[in-house]
Amino acid sequence: MMKHKLTLCAALAVATLGTVGCTRTTEQEQRTEAVQADQNLGQLFENYYEERLKLFPLEATAIADNRYNDQLPNDLSQEYVAQVRQLYQGYLDKINQIDRSKLDAQEQVSYDIFKYEMQMSLEGLEQPAELLLPVNQFWGLPITIAQLGSGSSNQPFNTPEDYEDFLGRIRGFTVWGDTAIANMRRGMRAGIVLPRALTQKVLPQLQAMVVDDPTKTIFWAPVENLPDTFTAAQKDSIRQAYTRAISEEVIPTYKRLYDFIQQEYLPASRTSTGISGITGGEDLYKYLVRYWTTTEMTPDQIFDIGQQEVARIRSEMEKVKEQVGFEGSLNEFFRYVNDDPKFTPFNTPEEVLGAYRQVEQRMQPQLDKLFGMTPESEFEVRQTEAFRAASASAEYNPPAPDGSRPGIFYVPILDASTYNVVGMESLFLHEAIPGHHYQISIQQEQEGLPRFRQYAWYGAFGEGWALYSESLGRELGLYTDPYQYFGRLSDEMHRAIRLVVDVGMHAKGWTREQAIQYSLDNELTSREAAVAEIERYMAIPGQALSYKIGELKMKELRQRAEQELGDKFSIRAFHDEILKGGVMPLAVLEKKIEEWIAEQKST
Repeated sequence: MMKHKLTLCAALAVATLGTVGCTRTTEQEQRTEAVQADQNLGQLFENYYEERLKLFPLEATAIADNRYNDQLPNDLSQEYVAQVRQLYQGYLDKINQIDRSKLDAQEQVSYDIFKYEMQMSLEGLEQPAELLLPVNQFWGLPITIAQLGSGSSNQPFNTPEDYEDFLGRIRGFTVWGDTAIANMRRGMRAGIVLPRALTQKVLPQLQAMVVDDPTKTIFWAPVENLPDTFTAAQKDSIRQAYTRAISEEVIPTYKRLYDFIQQEYLPASRTSTGISGITGGEDLYKYLVRYWTTTEMTPDQIFDIGQQEVARIRSEMEKVKEQVGFEGSLNEFFRYVNDDPKFTPFNTPEEVLGAYRQVEQRMQPQLDKLFGMTPESEFEVRQTEAFRAASASAEYNPPAPDGSRPGIFYVPILDASTYNVVGMESLFLHEAIPGHHYQISIQQEQEGLPRFRQYAWYGAFGEGWALYSESLGRELGLYTDPYQYFGRLSDEMHRAIRLVVDVGMHAKGWTREQAIQYSLDNELTSREAAVAEIERYMAIPGQALSYKIGELKMKELRQRAEQELGDKFSIRAFHDEILKGGVMPLAVLEKKIEEWIAEQKST
């Protein structure tokens, strides 16, 4: 067809002794095709986003889209998996029909992210072990549904309809629980089971939900706090409905899960540590490494990088030890920083929260030097709720896009008098500003980004950015106290250790005990904390690799931009370029930054 057009153009040129008219026609056709491609792409993204929310209603609730708040699909069923596969395959076919060359630079980035997402998601569905390991101590629906039902998470409890919605999710959880048991039985037959150490950690979590009195469960909290605007009849109706639902559905579901895991699953749990100990585990781990790092790196490559980083950071730690005049070994210095009373100066939770707010105030004057873009979303520091503080880490909860909920930095404080001040600055930089709060808020606020990108998450980018943010402390006027800088090195060491122990356990035959000891030998931590961390990596293989791999890529890109641009390099412009596109696979980010560097050179 194109050949015919060129032949027609040539004929017109001869007839008119020129080619102007032909050129205009061709340019017009190209513009029309580009506009059509743009419209097709935008509509494709919007259609995908809407269809996805129907299948993943918890994602909708998390961004304050309340249309599906009563939905909880049985994501362990073959029928559901088939629907999800159809979604991804259908949209992969559609994106392949769009000519990438006709798109502008931003659209090409969206195209690349979307295609990657469809391909990786389809590949993930070919990993059956995920369905046969539905429960662990770190995350899963038994934990999520309790957080939602507590009334302190994303699930709203403001209207009678809100209360009715969550009853729908309770019904869904009952179906899910029965399927989870059936799937775990299939896993037992196939040699796909949890390590015994993890199964033992799941049991008390389930047992805590099995009580005689429905008003003593976490699910009763929203009923305890019924809004004053409700009528007496509405309140009475909700109390009755929740009493029945908790007594007849919630508690029995947790009890069935507990009884099954204690009586059948625990005896069948494996003695091996890593995922390579299950049928198909070696291939599953290779996929999970690519999924979490968004790279093509092999486990061996990551293991080597981890060992190099551990050695480098240890060297930096030795320098701080010498700077403060400590004469013992590095491990003795770890114990000193952990145990000396001068590092636990707080008496009340409010004093701890106030110290974090002071970190924000100290660095505020420097932020404008490093960032042109700042979030519009509100931000707060809060103490983690008592019911989950014992098992929670410091964390960031994103703001609602409609402004109804601020971005929240949650700090678990079990006993303020034992809260250690070392590392508070780096923790704030990571979880709050300019880490997760800047990255996630700016992403959600970006006009022109397709919605699938506004609310996307790639750990290698998001956690990589947060860890990179810790390295900005001195530029932001922090780390003037050598112990706070040592806290920064300790946090970085924690992420470097992950590269070694995660690969060690899942690909190199390391035992749980070897990994725990490696952590104790190389970082500022307690045995209890090291055990919890190692068991987290056992439960979610590969996830812990994302932080350091992402951070190293961002540092590499900054160094490349500084070297190539020289006097033209602007740290504000570099950071804005990273943040304004939201999260993306690291290969897409690298291509994007390379194009940005080329643009800066030409201006």
